[in-house]
Amino acid sequence: MVSDLSRDVIVVGAGLAGVALARRLFQAHIPCVALERRDVFSNDGFAVNLPGNAIAALNQMGLREPVSQMGRPTRRREYRDHRDRLVFEIDEDAFWGAEHRPRCVKRSDLLAALQQGLPADLFQMSRSVTDIRQTEAAVVAMLESGEAVTGRLLVGADGVHSRTRAHAFPGAQTRSAVLSRASWRFIAPDPGVDGWTVWAGPRSLFLLIPVGDGEVYGWASVSGGASADQKTDATLLGAEISAVFEGFPKRVRDTLDYLTSNPGSVHWSPLEEVRLDAWANDRVVLIGDAAHATAPVWAQGVALALEDANALGDLLGANTDWRFAARRFESLRRDRVRHVQSMTDKMSNAARLPAFVRNLLMPVVGPRRYHETYGPLRG
Repeated sequence: MVSDLSRDVIVVGAGLAGVALARRLFQAHIPCVALERRDVFSNDGFAVNLPGNAIAALNQMGLREPVSQMGRPTRRREYRDHRDRLVFEIDEDAFWGAEHRPRCVKRSDLLAALQQGLPADLFQMSRSVTDIRQTEAAVVAMLESGEAVTGRLLVGADGVHSRTRAHAFPGAQTRSAVLSRASWRFIAPDPGVDGWTVWAGPRSLFLLIPVGDGEVYGWASVSGGASADQKTDATLLGAEISAVFEGFPKRVRDTLDYLTSNPGSVHWSPLEEVRLDAWANDRVVLIGDAAHATAPVWAQGVALALEDANALGDLLGANTDWRFAARRFESLRRDRVRHVQSMTDKMSNAARLPAFVRNLLMPVVGPRRYHETYGPLRG
C-alpha cells in the first residue's frame, strides 16, 4: 500500500546526520520525512567533539546561541607520550578564532538543539526500510510494515552500517580502520585535564576532552583490538586495555579504574571506515558516515555530516530540477571529503609507527599535519 508519509525527500536515519538534514530541509520549506528503524533516538558514543568547521556548520543552521551554551569550549590540544611528556601542543583558539572555537558537547544535547523548532511528525520512529525502488519520476522506500513511502529523492543518513547503502549500492562494504580495529568511547569524571589531551603508547591511544559539569568525554583504542563479535563489559574492558595502559600517567589510570567499575559508561564499537567510488545512484544519495566514515583522528565524522546536510539542503533549495541533484551533491563534496580521508590515513599511519620513532617525528610533523588538515576546512 502507499503510505501517507510521502514527501519530496525521504531521509533514512535519524541520527545526527539525518536530523541535521531534516532541519535544513525544513528551513528551506522542502517537505521531508525521516524514517528511523529504532524506536528512540540513539545516544551511541555519549558525546561529540566538534572542531571549528563543525561549529561553522551549526552556525549556518541557526544554532550559534544554543551550541554556545552546551558542553565546554576546547581552547588547546596537548599530544603526550605514555609517560606524560608533552610532545607538542596546539592553540586552537588562535587557529579557529572565537567565532568557530571547537567544543565538546553531549550527543543528546546536540541532537536536541538540531530538533529545536521541528514538527514532531517529521520523524517517524520504528520505520525500517527493507527495499528501495526507483522509477524515472520517483523513488520508493518499502517498509517492514508493508507501507511504501514515495519521494523525489531518498537520502541515506543511516550511518556506517547503512542499509540504504546495501540496497542502492550492492557490493559496497566497510573496512577496518588503519588506526585500530576497535575503540571504546566513554563519559567519566574529569581527572584534571585542561583541554583536548591524548596519550600515545607503543600500541594504544587514550584521549580525554572536558565536556563540562566535572566530566570528560574519552576515546581509547588498542592496536589489534577486539573483534567485531565481542561485547563491551567490565571483563572485556579490563582484559583488552587495562594491561596495555599500565605505566600510563595517573589521569589515565584513574579513568580506567572508573570505567572498569562502571561499564555502563562505556560504548565499544569496531572502528570501520567507508570509502566509496560513488555516493549517488539516480534518486538515491548517501551522506555522513553512510558515505564516508573515517577513523576519528581529526574528529570529522559529525563535522562532515553537518556540512553534508548544509550542502544538500542548499542545493535542493536552489534547484527545482532534482533529476541530477544526487550527482551534483557528490561533485560538490567529494574533494573536501577526499582531503579528510587522505589526512586521516597519514595521521593513522604515523600513530602506528614505533613509539620512539613517532616521538622523534611528531614535534615537527604533528603541528604541520594539524595545519595541513584543518587549514582547508576553515573556508
